[in-house]
Amino acid sequence: MHLSNRQLYYQHLAVPANVPEALEIIKAEGIYLFTDKGEKYVDLVSGVSVSNIGHRHPKVVEAIKKQVDSYMHLMVYGEFIQSPQVQLAGKLAENLPANLDAVFLVNSGSEAIEGAMKLAKRSTGRSEIIAFKNAYHGGTQGALSILGNEELKYAFRPLLPDIRFLAFNNFEDLSQITKKTAAVVVEAIQAEAGIILPKLGYLKAMRERCTEVGCELILDDIQMGFGRTGKLFSFENYDFIPDIITLAKGMGGGMPIGGFVSSKEKMNLLHSQPTLGHITTFGGHPVSAAAALASLEVLTETDLIQQADKKGKRFADAILGHPLVKEIRQIGLMLAVELINEESATQAMAKLFSNRLIVDQFLFNRNSFRIAPPLTITLEEVDEIIKTVIKSLDQIKE
Repeated sequence: MHLSNRQLYYQHLAVPANVPEALEIIKAEGIYLFTDKGEKYVDLVSGVSVSNIGHRHPKVVEAIKKQVDSYMHLMVYGEFIQSPQVQLAGKLAENLPANLDAVFLVNSGSEAIEGAMKLAKRSTGRSEIIAFKNAYHGGTQGALSILGNEELKYAFRPLLPDIRFLAFNNFEDLSQITKKTAAVVVEAIQAEAGIILPKLGYLKAMRERCTEVGCELILDDIQMGFGRTGKLFSFENYDFIPDIITLAKGMGGGMPIGGFVSSKEKMNLLHSQPTLGHITTFGGHPVSAAAALASLEVLTETDLIQQADKKGKRFADAILGHPLVKEIRQIGLMLAVELINEESATQAMAKLFSNRLIVDQFLFNRNSFRIAPPLTITLEEVDEIIKTVIKSLDQIKE
């Protein structure tokens, strides 16, 4: 018997959550997703900040096809000179500060976090890692160890030792960063906490404290990088520079890729004691690297990033006055729409979905939902979507 895709999905695909109304997508283009039933949905999540330049951007598609015609996987990462990898690393370094000039390409954000934590331990000779409450950094056991929410990790303990959690935006807590600390891992804007913006001077004070005690400051820019905040990288909005930065999601233009970036001097520590201090078979896959390079060129050669904040403010200004909306936190084209309670947010999710808008609640802030469409969205599309959002919220009131 021939099983349908839906039957195969429910019988044989392992998934992390129950999805009773799973959509079957047969095509994606720009900001739109098309189902097997001929329905058109608006993607206001961008695959969780992956499709920053839209679905199937023509330059990315062209780069993928061109690379496939040359070669795909050749050898474990770093063994051969491969044009897509080295061109991507060079283009990233060109757009980062001088101390961030060496890129280790990996497969995902979680793997980037793992590599960054190892590099910090290797460079400092210390073991303590400091992270933040309500921060999300990935699902592997190292990344899970620094995830700032017990509910998602208690079932998998024991995890890494020597982990300490601070409260984000608490200046006094910064004194807990000491000469025992190998690294502080922080998001410039806490994403899954519900777009929590840093207080004035907070990240600069953290930078100064890390410098004072000689530990590495690791910026997790996995969700907020590649134009999402109105800058290519989120730290550019604030007065500090990290020692290590982790990247993924929007990096690949829709293809899987990640990376951690630091100085060439620090990265060279992974050569010895032990040799192969970090290694990955598929990291920097040539097809993914080609896609990432094309995506980066789109972001740096157009005004998509410069337009992000204008589009984000357009959403915020129009939705904020609704009686169900308690607060909107916005930077660039990333918004947390906080409603008066969790029940309203849950109802809003259902109404928005029924009106064919794809939105998402935050892992650690269930009163809020995110609006984070591809940066390619037009102002005309923004205005049309705003009408549907308002209509959806009005339907809750009835």
